[in-house]
Amino acid sequence: MTDWNDSQPIFRQLADRIIEQILQGIWSEGQALPSVRSVAADLKINHLTVMKGYQLLVDEDLIEKRRGQGMFVTIGALNRLRIKQKQNFIEQQIPAIATKLQQLEIPLDEFIVQLKQHVKGEV
Repeated sequence: MTDWNDSQPIFRQLADRIIEQILQGIWSEGQALPSVRSVAADLKINHLTVMKGYQLLVDEDLIEKRRGQGMFVTIGALNRLRIKQKQNFIEQQIPAIATKLQQLEIPLDEFIVQLKQHVKGEV
């Protein structure tokens, strides 16, 4: 988890990785996240960077601070993330896919067959 890129600040990348982990079920709702200091030590980054990443998730109501206990994934976080990512997919990814299909002259029915195979894990 230490392969940072220069396109975004590290705190944003950390927050995005935690979001992905929530979506993957690594962190479940109500579960405690590792402490700021342990994350900072494990990833060899400044604890203020970790705190800023966690604060982004607090601001998005995906995690909550519990005084004296730490940070916890909020109840409903997974559903909120799925709704947000579904909307993003519909608004951004589908138009891009449609444009690419037109550019490459791939018939919609052929694309659907390929998509079904990928969804089923047959490719």
